[in-house]
Amino acid sequence: QVQLVESGGGLVQPGGSLRLTCSASGRTFSQYLMGWFRQAPGKEREFVAAISWTGRNQYYEDSVKGRFTITRDNAKNTVYLQMNSLTPEDTAVYSCAAGQFDTGRKFSAAYWGQGTQVTVSS
Repeated sequence: QVQLVESGGGLVQPGGSLRLTCSASGRTFSQYLMGWFRQAPGKEREFVAAISWTGRNQYYEDSVKGRFTITRDNAKNTVYLQMNSLTPEDTAVYSCAAGQFDTGRKFSAAYWGQGTQVTVSS
C-alpha cells in the first residue's frame, strides 16, 4: 500500500516556476515507477512525466519537454516536478501516481494522490 500526498501548487504568472512535491508512505515506494498527471477543466487527465524506480530514466509528454523536470529521492520517499516557463495552458490539477508501464508502455497507476491545483495567470 502506498499513500501519496501532493503539495506545492498555487498561482503563478506566465513564465514563472513552481516545484511540486509528492510525499509517499509505504515501504515499497522505491519499487514503483512514479509519475505526474494533470487534468484541466473540461479535459481528460493526461500524462505529464514519469521516472523509473532508480531515477535513471525519465519520460515526458511532448509539451513539457525542456520545461519540466521530474526527480525522485527514494531515501525521502519523495518525487518532485520542477516546472519552469509556465504558460496558462499548464493550468490544471496535478496528481502524482505510483505504478508501472503496461505492455504498451503506457503508465498504469496503482495508487493516486488527491492532487494540487496549479494556476498560471497574470
